[in-house]
Amino acid sequence: MEFAIQEINNRTDLLPGITLGYQIHDSCSAVPMAVKVAFEFANGMDPFFNDTDCCSKSAAAAVPALVGDSSSTSSISVATTLGLFGIPQVNVAFEFDQNFQISFIFYTELQVSHYATSKLVKHFGWTWIGAVRSDTDYGNYGMASFLKAAQVEGICVEYSESYYRTQPRSKLERVANVIRRSTARVIVAFVNSGDMRFLLEELARQPPPPMQWIGSEAWIIEPEFLRFNMCAGAIGFGVPRSVIPGLREFLLDLSPTQALKSPLLTEFWESSFSCSLKGSSEGARECDGSEDIRALQNPYTDTSQLRITIMSYKATYAIAHAIHGVICNDTQCDKSAKFTPWQILDQLKRVNFTTKNGFQVSFDSSGDPVAVYDLINWQVNKDGGLDFMTVGHYDSSRPRGQEFSMSRAISWMGGQTEVPRSVCSESCPPGTRKTVQKGKPVCCYDCIPCAEGEISNKTDSLNCVRCPPELWPNTQRDSCLPKPVEFLFWDDTLSIILTVFSITGAFISVCVAAVFYKHRTSPIVRANNSELSFLLLFSLTLCFLCSLTFIGRPSKWSCMLRHTVFGITFVLCISCVLGKTIVVLMAFRATLPGSNAMKWFGPPQQRLSVLTFTFIQVLICVLWLTISPPLPFKNLKHYKDSIILECGLGSAIGFWAVLGYIGFLSLLCFILAFFARKLPDKFNEAKFITFSMLIFCAVWISFIPAYVSSPGKFTVAVEIFAILASSFSLVFCIFIPKCFIIMFRPEQNTKKHLMGKVPSKSL
Repeated sequence: MEFAIQEINNRTDLLPGITLGYQIHDSCSAVPMAVKVAFEFANGMDPFFNDTDCCSKSAAAAVPALVGDSSSTSSISVATTLGLFGIPQVNVAFEFDQNFQISFIFYTELQVSHYATSKLVKHFGWTWIGAVRSDTDYGNYGMASFLKAAQVEGICVEYSESYYRTQPRSKLERVANVIRRSTARVIVAFVNSGDMRFLLEELARQPPPPMQWIGSEAWIIEPEFLRFNMCAGAIGFGVPRSVIPGLREFLLDLSPTQALKSPLLTEFWESSFSCSLKGSSEGARECDGSEDIRALQNPYTDTSQLRITIMSYKATYAIAHAIHGVICNDTQCDKSAKFTPWQILDQLKRVNFTTKNGFQVSFDSSGDPVAVYDLINWQVNKDGGLDFMTVGHYDSSRPRGQEFSMSRAISWMGGQTEVPRSVCSESCPPGTRKTVQKGKPVCCYDCIPCAEGEISNKTDSLNCVRCPPELWPNTQRDSCLPKPVEFLFWDDTLSIILTVFSITGAFISVCVAAVFYKHRTSPIVRANNSELSFLLLFSLTLCFLCSLTFIGRPSKWSCMLRHTVFGITFVLCISCVLGKTIVVLMAFRATLPGSNAMKWFGPPQQRLSVLTFTFIQVLICVLWLTISPPLPFKNLKHYKDSIILECGLGSAIGFWAVLGYIGFLSLLCFILAFFARKLPDKFNEAKFITFSMLIFCAVWISFIPAYVSSPGKFTVAVEIFAILASSFSLVFCIFIPKCFIIMFRPEQNTKKHLMGKVPSKSL
């Protein structure tokens, strides 16, 4: 401050012809002392330190402005007091609470905002941190702002402890133990330098596991703390380092005579050279004038790390520019001008200048400057000690989200080159979702797999998303894949087996027809109504072949064809069997004396009955196809992980009407054949019809529950099996015995044998 005043007084462009005076007071970091000095400023007092003759007691009474303390608590207390008198304060403090921002305070540096610190933590992926703070306005309000911003960023705090250096030692020990036991590897410390020294010394007694310290500007640039190696890798925002031209030379020109003018400088001189200035103390070696301040190596002579010092420099210049704006015009100043603190306050809002070392100074309507900070990193040097290194920057004037930038690599805790991890729970991979652990912060969670049919394709998903109906999750449940389409493929083993049986049945029917045709004049063929037999074999061949329409990918035409062809061919088949059964009954009635039953059911009537029964089924199928035909559709409900491509029934009434009509004819045929099974005849066909229809009905009765309960392609397989089984029952029960006699027992294929006139063994 003295250097800045001397520079200003020697300038011709700033307050020309005006000499500034000053008073310096030590608040001793105590609010009562700061308030006491504030009242003295307001009421007038003798100058404490002054190397000019400009400041008389009367002049000292009109204090136009104040360079404030570096403590926010003291600054707010002083500003509250001086604000009653309209005296503005330009603060060198960079810690303050927005809730207590006072219009009479102007800050040469803004506090490193909670936004910047929270963004820094978020930038490196830390979601689980510890927090300590000084139990002061600085620590409490700074930490409260940070925690509020951290919550927005999704950062959780394992613990938040506070202490103050004057509190009982047990409080400090408890805070140190909490830090040692914590699982968070990152600790944010909003602590002033005095409190930080006590904490680090306590932790040094029993060092905790390596931790990543995030420091506030109050201690991150404190050279004294570089001796604590456990803080290696600490990072934090600090005031940009600068060089004030001429300051080092000014400091090194300090003489014993100048030191005697100020108790502060006297104490500094005597402690530095272990001697006593004349008349200042007793019992110590008197300084003899040979002391060389240039030979000292201490913070006083080191001007390479000027960070906080520059703020006093800028604050002093800001007040000078404000006074210049009140009493000076473009060329000269009015030495006799009277001005009030209110005028200085108004001018401070308008100041805008650049210092010799390139710093821009201006204030907004709230008294805040643009916040520009260096990101400081404690890195190990070649000698094994710690040094401050600038690794990034923060500029609040840049667009939101771009304020933070990196300029070089960071050395992390323990000398690591990779960013340390500090999370309560590891990230949930895709395919899982987060569920908060009961009683713990939201950053502590369990990862549970997505439910069946759901996926999550992002890390740390809060919810899983259900796949669309035609898609299904993959094994990892991180993407939806098309469900496999299921139907009875031609190359399926089951399809091949059913196809073989179908073709075999059709081949057997054709072979039987060939045998019958070759022996069409034989008694056994003629006696069993050869015309109906050939029609029955033809219909059975169609029945075997229609089962092939059920195999393969369902289409519009295949769905309509398979059910209608099946229904019509089976009715044709059953109609023929029914006709043969009626013929047997009529033939027996015709043998009775005076009976002429056969004339009512001769060949024309047989053909008409078959045609009539079949036409009814054709009519049912036409109505079914017209009103609501069976069409292919994707069954998404039966299987969750696959699509069943099947033929929908369309109208269920039409489907069951077709089956019901077949069942009615089959039951009627079975009843008639059952009544005719014991009619006197050497070769009674009614017995074989009865047995075949018994199998036929059993197959289709068991088909209904099997059809309803079979899943997917097995539904079609059950229907094909029922068709083949019932068809084989008719072929084997009705025609195979006759073929056996024709082929292997030709002696029984005679009219006499059939009439029962030749003794023979019954089949």
